[in-house]
Amino acid sequence: MSRKVERGRTLARSQALQLLFQAEITRRTVEEVLAGDYLISKGPLDPYAVEIARGCADHLSTIDSALQRASENWSLSRMPGADRNLLRVAVYELRYAPDRLDDAVVINEAVELAKAYGTDESASFVNGVLGRVVREGDRFFPSDSSSEEAEASSIEVAPSIADPSSEEER
Repeated sequence: MSRKVERGRTLARSQALQLLFQAEITRRTVEEVLAGDYLISKGPLDPYAVEIARGCADHLSTIDSALQRASENWSLSRMPGADRNLLRVAVYELRYAPDRLDDAVVINEAVELAKAYGTDESASFVNGVLGRVVREGDRFFPSDSSSEEAEASSIEVAPSIADPSSEEER
């Protein structure tokens, strides 16, 4: 599938997706990917891409818990890596980004990136999960401050993305 030329925030989201995907595949933290020679993105990274990737890593447990709940009948490990990390990017923007965008804009951008990077079913899957996160957000994020620790043990996450202490798993 041919991809449109990505610019601005769309490019930043694409780069953030690549950063998270690389961290997950190489079993490195986002910081290790940023510091090393692991990047596949051409040209300099957009500062917003770095902000998104770091934000996803900082809130990984809560984001993954919400995604697990919102994607009924799909465990995080069953999701294609591009879909999983794209959903993380979108949920970060919906929930934590300092410059809040309209929910519809975030979802539309995620759907477009899913068309570019995902499978034939990715766009509708991403749209459905994010729509549910927006509609039922309070159910998935009961208390952002306390849920990260409480739910970290009950969900399936890729700790190497966020936690440098997970080196024994490599």
